[in-house]
Amino acid sequence: MASASSFSKAILALACAVLLVGDTSAQLSIFHYVKTCPKLFPTVKPIVHAAIAQEARMGASLLRLFFHDCFVNGCDGSNLLDDTSTFTGEKNAAPNVNSLRGFDVVDKIKSAVEEVCPGVVSCADLLAIIARDAVEILGGPGWDVKLGRRDARTASQAAANTSIPPPTNNLNALISSFQNHGLSQKDLVALYGAHTIGRARCTNFRARIYNESNIDSSFAVTTKSNCPSVTGIGDNNLAGLDFQSATSFDNTIFVNLMKKRGLLHSDQQLFNGGSTDSLVRAYAKSQGTFFQDFVASMINMGDIKPLIGSNGEIRKNCRRIN
Repeated sequence: MASASSFSKAILALACAVLLVGDTSAQLSIFHYVKTCPKLFPTVKPIVHAAIAQEARMGASLLRLFFHDCFVNGCDGSNLLDDTSTFTGEKNAAPNVNSLRGFDVVDKIKSAVEEVCPGVVSCADLLAIIARDAVEILGGPGWDVKLGRRDARTASQAAANTSIPPPTNNLNALISSFQNHGLSQKDLVALYGAHTIGRARCTNFRARIYNESNIDSSFAVTTKSNCPSVTGIGDNNLAGLDFQSATSFDNTIFVNLMKKRGLLHSDQQLFNGGSTDSLVRAYAKSQGTFFQDFVASMINMGDIKPLIGSNGEIRKNCRRIN
């Protein structure tokens, strides 16, 4: 039987481990700007709404900015930084170049927020708020966003190239990628449900529609009509990730996966005889269950390695460090 001394040491070690694991996310709070920027939310949402009203696809693009930020060294706004003669950002990394968009909308929101509370709200937090608003505007769930992140003074194109899962990933690679960020299989499937909105370029799904067998034949034929088989022809032609309702946030992406109508290879991997099939079935059956898990997973993703306290800065312009 363990001695009292060794038991006490074990308890102390456990307490320290809990503090280390829970420290950063525990310091994020839904009340962070209540006193310092009370007009924050009513300033942000109308601009998001106007951007989506002008182009419905923009909602998915703004949500994607948050995902691509958090998966590269944490949710720190690093993917908003422009390249300069002395600085290499993440915008030209393979997963982002000619793909990541919505920066002008973020600029507009940042300028408006600086008008009502200058030097207070980070770009990293704005991405979290904008993502929530975009989902809600397109018919998805709303949630209280945890805030208090600060902005990175650095970026990593190399990390962006390796940390963001590509559309060619198989299920094991997807699971591993999410586990590397402290996220579960449930987080994986719920967050990939964001592909219920948005569009993808032909270059990212050509191989699937022409070469793969686990695809509905009529869906493949229809999709091929706008995506020629020859590389270099029609590469930037777009198709809805959820071909039924690419501008409505709902659970039809999961219904499509069960019918082998996933546009991306990585999407269909979530329902292909593997360990995530049951989650896809559950979300296809119940939109409420999907929404509930999506909210929880967005909060989990938002907790990835935030800069807090005196780390980082509050950028005046999201495109460059102060």
